[in-house]
Amino acid sequence: MDAATLGAVGTIVVGLAAAGAAVIGHRGANAASQSGAVLGGYSTLVDNLQEERNGLQVKLAENERLLAAAYAELASERADKAALQGQINTLTAENDRLRQRIVELGGQPT
Repeated sequence: MDAATLGAVGTIVVGLAAAGAAVIGHRGANAASQSGAVLGGYSTLVDNLQEERNGLQVKLAENERLLAAAYAELASERADKAALQGQINTLTAENDRLRQRIVELGGQPT
């Protein structure tokens, strides 16, 4: 083989080696890109889950506040009901006493 043929063959071999290195480098870049996409997607998912959790915690706190207010209102209504029942009992007893006194005085109870 002459020098021109060896030079041409050498150039072809170097070109093939460079192309092989480029393919391997491109594969590595693709793998890194895919890894980055996976990590980016995971990060986005984690952020979304944390945001949803925070929103649910706010909603839970609001529901707890409303529940406490409802219990307080119920307790107040029960106290009012007990007070009204006491007043009814007092007035009923007073009416019974008055009717009895009317009978004692010779009248007709109504």
